Amino acid sequence: MDRQVSLTRTEMFSFVNPWIRYFLFFFSLLFWVFSLLIVAIGVYAKVQKATDAVRDTFFIDPAVILIVVGVVMFFITFCGCIGALRENIRLLKIFSFSLTLVFLTQMVIAILGFFYSDQTRDALGKFVKKAIVHYRDDLDLQNLMDYIQKEFKCCGWNNYTDWSWNLYFNCTPSNPSNERCAVPFSCCTPLPGETVINTMCGFGVQTQDHLDTTKSIYPVGCADRAVIWIESHLLLVGALTLGLALPQIAGIILSQVLISEIHKEIGSVM
Repeated sequence: MDRQVSLTRTEMFSFVNPWIRYFLFFFSLLFWVFSLLIVAIGVYAKVQKATDAVRDTFFIDPAVILIVVGVVMFFITFCGCIGALRENIRLLKIFSFSLTLVFLTQMVIAILGFFYSDQTRDALGKFVKKAIVHYRDDLDLQNLMDYIQKEFKCCGWNNYTDWSWNLYFNCTPSNPSNERCAVPFSCCTPLPGETVINTMCGFGVQTQDHLDTTKSIYPVGCADRAVIWIESHLLLVGALTLGLALPQIAGIILSQVLISEIHKEIGSVM
């Protein structure tokens, strides 16, 4: 009788911790659903752009980037979900290796960005210049520049005169555009109690002196504003970085622990 109870207890014992297993499953499931949402947004943006016949000026379409990121994330989290649920070592190894690769890639990019800050700033400057040049040609670029200028309270990359890079806002006398020497209304400082946006508030400001422009638009360039914002929000930047890294580290550790426990379980049976 005692021997039978002992055998029953041995058969019921498992090296695999169910808490780790199901936590990893639901952890992966959450990001799996999130990846589907990213893919859906990317597909919607791509279809909407095709419907509106907006010309792509990016080397790579942002909607395509969202779709690719979502698909890669879907594959990784799918391996984590099924691997944890079915205790599949191969899928768990793929999940762990993929997360490690993504994490190391982000670390390398962050380190290179820190040590080569001038080159990073120049690269961002080229991107913003392209966004300014094609402001009226690409709805994505237009919305992006308007959002950046409103949120950071800036205008242009170096200053507001950068908008002369744009065909419509160019300040040369030969420019026949009605928006000659203007800047987008997203550069304008909001007036107290203003309920209706004055889309013509930036007209002619490129011909004004710097002191005069401070009354109507944000005269500081977005490059300087970004540096000021980062320096004044170091805690937030650190928290966002940590918030991005912790789920990846947790996924790597949990998957490795689960793989180790599954190996022990297999060894106890053999």
